[in-house]
Amino acid sequence: MNNKFLYKLIFCIFFSLIIFVPVFSFADLNSSLSYAETEDPTLYRTVRASHILVDDENQAWAIKTRITEGEDFAKLAKEYSKCPSKDKGGDLGYFNRGQMVPEFENAAFSTPIGEVSDPVKTRYGWHLIKVTRKMPVRQNW
Repeated sequence: MNNKFLYKLIFCIFFSLIIFVPVFSFADLNSSLSYAETEDPTLYRTVRASHILVDDENQAWAIKTRITEGEDFAKLAKEYSKCPSKDKGGDLGYFNRGQMVPEFENAAFSTPIGEVSDPVKTRYGWHLIKVTRKMPVRQNW
């Protein structure tokens, strides 16, 4: 190996470490880390969630009971939700803070990963929110 090639290789490795390590965070890969349930909800910048939207609080509680007893959230969303997301089992995809109405946002960011919220009232109706992933706010190094 000649010295010119070796210097280029070392430069590329060094440059890659400077550019890519601060951008990539293993914490961003959490999908069901147990510590997420006890973390402060303000530590998260993005949530992936599904929801079931109904008009009546009693109906929302009845659906929540069925979910708690083991019925499939996506199946119940397709059957009962009045939101167009019902075609995808209620999946809303990822959203950041400030994109949803405050009541919905607060519940979504506070609900532990894999759990379903209690019914949440918004101007659109009553929601059951299932959180499937949270992306933490990146810490400055």
